[in-house]
Amino acid sequence: MQYSQKVLDHFMNPHIVGKIENPDAVATEGSPACGDQVSIYLKVEHETQIISDIKFQSYGCASNIATASIITDLAKGKTLEEAKKVTWKEAADALDGLPPVKMHCSVLAVDTLRKAIKNYELKNNLSTLDKFSKETVLEELKKVIYPKVGEDIITLKMVKYVGFDNGVVIIDLDIPKFDKYRDNVAEEIKEHLEHYQEIKDIKITM
Repeated sequence: MQYSQKVLDHFMNPHIVGKIENPDAVATEGSPACGDQVSIYLKVEHETQIISDIKFQSYGCASNIATASIITDLAKGKTLEEAKKVTWKEAADALDGLPPVKMHCSVLAVDTLRKAIKNYELKNNLSTLDKFSKETVLEELKKVIYPKVGEDIITLKMVKYVGFDNGVVIIDLDIPKFDKYRDNVAEEIKEHLEHYQEIKDIKITM
């Protein structure tokens, strides 16, 4: 697998790695059982809402460590609003690209940063919990990457239908049976959705 020099540099010498004692916010996304996990710790200047310090801990492959490292670089010194606007594509571009099958690592890093910011906002009464709806499902599907090309399944128009009723999510995908990434996509969808308490079952058809 071909990695850029920047990915290798961040993997071998990750920036701002570690743990902040008494952080203003922390978030952990992913799971070692699934192969990748990232924790991000924040210190925020309350008056300016600037991220004054940020650190990460990561478990996973070279891409996972590198994307978590670049995210801390991109977020430090920004306001919370600015940091929330950093995208997974920007993170990948800052590393001079990622192999398509590893693009999901960039999504995980950005997701963890945004979750940490959300936790800070909730803790300081700057935000409220988002109400779960069909739109929540669609937003999560935008984070599911098709490994062959490194793009999300919504942009690729692989999602034919999304429904949510009485706790059951129904998703109809346009992925042929011979596609070797078919099961990977289905598993990643479940990983993104199963932590929502509002969801009782996830039904995926293809």
